[in-house]
Amino acid sequence: MSQSIFEQGLPKTPANFVALSPLTFIERTASVYPDYPALVHGEIRRDWGTTWERCRRLASALEKRGIRSGETVAAMLPNVPAMFEAHFGVPLAGCVLNTLNIRLDAEAIAYMLEHGEARAILVDPEFADVIEEAVSKLERKPLIIDVADEQFMAGGRAIGELEYETLLAEGDPSYPYRLPEDEWQAISLNYTSGTTGKPKGVVYHHRGAYLNAVSNILVWAMPQHPVYLWTLPMFHCNGWCFPWTIAAAAGTNVCLRKVEAKKVMDLIADEQVTHFSGAPIVLNGLVNLPAEDKRHFDHPVKVTTAGAAPPASVIAGVEKLGIDVTHVYGLTEVYGPVTTCAWREAWNELPIEERARIKSRQGVRYHMLEALCVADPITLEPVPKDGETIGEILMRGNNVMKGYLKNEAATEQALEGGWYHTGDLAVWHADGYIEIKDRSKDIIISGGENISTIEVEDAIYSHPAVEEAAVVAKPDEKWGETPCAFVKLKVGYDEVTEQQIIDHCRQHLARFKVPKTVIFSELPKTSTGKIQKFVLRDEARNQ
Repeated sequence: MSQSIFEQGLPKTPANFVALSPLTFIERTASVYPDYPALVHGEIRRDWGTTWERCRRLASALEKRGIRSGETVAAMLPNVPAMFEAHFGVPLAGCVLNTLNIRLDAEAIAYMLEHGEARAILVDPEFADVIEEAVSKLERKPLIIDVADEQFMAGGRAIGELEYETLLAEGDPSYPYRLPEDEWQAISLNYTSGTTGKPKGVVYHHRGAYLNAVSNILVWAMPQHPVYLWTLPMFHCNGWCFPWTIAAAAGTNVCLRKVEAKKVMDLIADEQVTHFSGAPIVLNGLVNLPAEDKRHFDHPVKVTTAGAAPPASVIAGVEKLGIDVTHVYGLTEVYGPVTTCAWREAWNELPIEERARIKSRQGVRYHMLEALCVADPITLEPVPKDGETIGEILMRGNNVMKGYLKNEAATEQALEGGWYHTGDLAVWHADGYIEIKDRSKDIIISGGENISTIEVEDAIYSHPAVEEAAVVAKPDEKWGETPCAFVKLKVGYDEVTEQQIIDHCRQHLARFKVPKTVIFSELPKTSTGKIQKFVLRDEARNQ
């Protein structure tokens, strides 16, 4: 077959083909806006020129310490400047960044450090004990680098060979800027929660990180120079790729060590924050602040929230504060959020409760996700767009992971049939918007009928006394399973009874969907604010 005329004499060269990498974002912003603010952390204020210089010093220093391209550098850090710098300095050296979940115990951390073959680890003093214990379990010890934070952790215990600022001083501020030779090269390693076995190491590549970072800008219509508050952990899916997004947009990163509702409210007002992200629990905290702790915002504020669909009452409550909510959905395996409830102007005319209900849907795909469907997981046949037929959410695109590190079987299973299988069950509405009904492992089957725990939770949340709620399956001799609700009440509502919650649900749900059991308690959560349903399932079984 003869070559196409469009392939003759038109070679791919360094002049017309460059690997896509988010490293290009910081290089551009530092050259165009070197004097613009990049990082705020308490009294620390750094511009983009300084931040880029520090990232290059980090890359240079890692190389001088013998850490080579393709090797892993871990980070056990909260949302502090060093964590942001690591998102550029580590891959600039050709290394792979493994951001560790700061809530995990020593055994889990040791497994990840060993599995990912970490050569070095950046450690905040708050986590000195757990890292020291984790490293003691390893045969091959990584280089430990202490990251002091004297403003907020004065006098923290040092366990490393050197301190972060000392490491940077070893580095060359003019370390050469270079993109990876191949955009398929790994940029980061993120571990899943491991609730059903050993955590799996999800590998991201430069191309996917670049594209999802741009998607964040497009889906949010984010202008140049946003002020982004770090309520979302940077360790979680690399902060949904927002370190790279904010560099591309020449924005300001407002760091926050610990998410506390009043502090979030104060920073939004004081730093003129325009954007932030987080799980529904973050929004819930703002809604339930005492009146005296709430602040007035005289500027537009936007938030993206993900995880399980936020209860309509929470979305409505946040919007009453003057914060515009965008609901997004994604998973670790797809670099964070990749779908959004894209808004239509006509919906603005609806009552706020109805708007909130629509906004709680997971919606349509991001610009950079190639395809999204709800389908039979075996036949891959799409389900009807009737808003009722349940299928599995499948995805395809450049922002799907390379795969699971050292786990070919799991990779093949997850990517079977040319689609990424999310394990999330959803319906497809006539307008093309998807709506999650449950995780495949969370759906309740009672008397042969499927019950969406999310639907039951929404009904419970509509009770004015409820602050948090989660529903799981409870074994039942007659029905197989019945809904069991765990509820945390708002302050001042201690007199609310189990029967009152059940009666309230009967007004909103079909009888078979109403919880048979209601347990009042605190709800166990992951470090990203997601309720740990596997813990609640164990408790329900023992009731």
